[in-house]
Amino acid sequence: MKKLTYLAILALVLTSSTGAHSADPYPVRPISLVVPFAPGGATDALARHFADRMSKDAAQNIIVENVAGAGGTIGAARVAKAKPDGYTFLVGHIGYMAAAPGLYKQLAYDPVADFEGVARLPDTPMVLVTGSGGRFKTIQSLIEFSRQNNGGLNLGNAGVGSAGHLVAALFSTAMNADVTHISYKGNAPAITDLVAGRIDGIFDQSNTAVAHVNGGRVSALATTAKQRLSQMPDVPTMIEAGLPELDVATWYGIYAPKHTPPDRIKWIYERFKAAMNDQSFTSKLVEQGYMPVAPELSTGKALAEHTKREGQLWQKVIAEAGIPSN
Repeated sequence: MKKLTYLAILALVLTSSTGAHSADPYPVRPISLVVPFAPGGATDALARHFADRMSKDAAQNIIVENVAGAGGTIGAARVAKAKPDGYTFLVGHIGYMAAAPGLYKQLAYDPVADFEGVARLPDTPMVLVTGSGGRFKTIQSLIEFSRQNNGGLNLGNAGVGSAGHLVAALFSTAMNADVTHISYKGNAPAITDLVAGRIDGIFDQSNTAVAHVNGGRVSALATTAKQRLSQMPDVPTMIEAGLPELDVATWYGIYAPKHTPPDRIKWIYERFKAAMNDQSFTSKLVEQGYMPVAPELSTGKALAEHTKREGQLWQKVIAEAGIPSN
């Protein structure tokens, strides 16, 4: 009898303790969205758009914390090892959440096993751009040249393993023609050489390509979107050009450290959903070249599944292209 009484009391204490924890007020301090790059880049800009909008009418501010280095892997590793208390989240993207296992021999985190998916942010399709005075006026002429002059097409990128490099490698495979990859330390010097005619083209993200095209510095030949971009209605897709494999984009998502309480993940997701239901907010994103994904693809579960699939795709591309690992 005494043993049963003791077990009953213990069960009551444990139940009360668990209930008290789940009822803890949240959030009681600012929440960090870790961006693994320096301020001013595409990922940072998107994160700040959402941090500002998601903080609206929220109990606490959501702030951006920049933790740069090693292609985003330092910041990602920091979040993977952070306390899973709902106060630290990662703004992840194709590079360090899909391609990194194929680019780094020793990675301090597992993009799938060490994170919980929270929400998939809008994509930025890639745009193949060439200099305004360049030799290629259409995507068909560029593809034809590539096939007739194996390795003769020079495509720049923002660095080895960057999104532009990966998409250019996939483009080469889809065309069944080699291209010469020229890596720079960032997108800006690649654009400079493109405008000067020293390279033939680069795959630029739509949110930065729109500004370059509108400024007259470069011309867009094709996009990797499923459908033509509203900002570039006259620019065909790679699918239209006969390369369905190029239905790809630079994608982003919000991730939490593994074992973060579901109610705290839900709190962040609800703030994200409110932002995406704000027509004025999403309209500005579209104007800037972002492409919102369907609601059913933006959930945490869908993001986790997408991360796994993309990891398999890009690690295969990296291996087939012979891109060296660090």
